[in-house]
Amino acid sequence: MPLVTIAFALGLIALGVGAWLSAGQTSLTALIPAFFGLPLGLAGAVALRDSLRKHAMHAAAGIALLGALGALGRALPGLNLSEPLRLATISQLTMGFGLLIFIALCVRSFIAARRDG
Repeated sequence: MPLVTIAFALGLIALGVGAWLSAGQTSLTALIPAFFGLPLGLAGAVALRDSLRKHAMHAAAGIALLGALGALGRALPGLNLSEPLRLATISQLTMGFGLLIFIALCVRSFIAARRDG
């Protein structure tokens, strides 16, 4: 699961940098996915050590939960499907739903570890 965490972190960083570049490098808020990707990647790197894996993965799940709630909490209320989606909304939805998938993978991993251990 640590490598999956690092992969999701790299995806968030790429999403943030891509949104920032697409926005003309004018909006720092476009980098918010990258700001969540950095601590998520750090937690994934720490989780590579067996002795720290449990705590690091729980931290990663917490970071992901905060990111998903924040991103979807901003994107969903303002979603108007009768208008074209804005770059910010697409970025928020991608981040939010991606992190929900990551959380589901974490929960599945936690359950399997509890069952096996």
